[in-house]
Amino acid sequence: MQIDAALGAAAAGVIAVAVTWSIERWGGRVGGLLGTLPSTIIPASIGIYETSQDIDVFQSSMDAASAGMLVNALFLYSWRFFPERLPAWPLPRLLVIMSCLSLTLWLVLAVGLVLTSEWVFQGGSSRGLGWGGLAAVLTIGAVATWRSTPAPRGTRRVSSFALFGRGVFAASAIGLAILLSAWIGGLAAGVASIFPAMFLTAMVSLWWSQGRAVPGGAVGPMMLGSASVAAYAVIAREAVPAYGVWSGSLFAWVLAVSLVTVPAWKWLSWRRSVSMTTKV
Repeated sequence: MQIDAALGAAAAGVIAVAVTWSIERWGGRVGGLLGTLPSTIIPASIGIYETSQDIDVFQSSMDAASAGMLVNALFLYSWRFFPERLPAWPLPRLLVIMSCLSLTLWLVLAVGLVLTSEWVFQGGSSRGLGWGGLAAVLTIGAVATWRSTPAPRGTRRVSSFALFGRGVFAASAIGLAILLSAWIGGLAAGVASIFPAMFLTAMVSLWWSQGRAVPGGAVGPMMLGSASVAAYAVIAREAVPAYGVWSGSLFAWVLAVSLVTVPAWKWLSWRRSVSMTTKV
């Protein structure tokens, strides 16, 4: 288990750096979508399938992952909602307050999701949980991006040390979540399994290095783009048992990107063009 946690943490650290770098380089629209492509869920789903050897366990895990993206999307939205309602405090203080507020919201929603899903789907199929999560993420992502907001690129150079620090932060959070889910079990395991370490890393580090505008512009696209992770989960729940772990995972990834990420980019481009036309 320690080896699995270390590998998962290392992968999360690398991806966290890639997510923040892509947003800084290409802006919130492109970077937000690229940063939310199905990534860490792929080795996680493969590991669950190969270690459990139980299709029911695998499918319920994928359904929970899909529903968990709804909680994480609302966590992201809090980084747009709360800052507009907070005083003009110094940046360090704002970051501490925002981190506490967003994580408190996430914890309440995550506990509510786990308790509700255990009560509603106890002894039955959890397919509705997975598809419901996907539909909800798509809906709130579309609502969050209906009004196009500025999504600038980063203008400040980020040192290699800062990038390394982002990776270490995300890796530590993911590794701890994996270990907690294995050691504690039950409700705590369900909550820990959907901890938004990479989203938290992206918001905190981008606020610190680039100011509020860059991460603020990425919130909506990341919310919409995260639906591709939910789509991967609900597709993989059927494809992996049917086609095998590797072929099924590849099929799920390609289909999720084709059906969610590509249309999401077209949606964002359309909303941006509408917004520019309205201003003119």
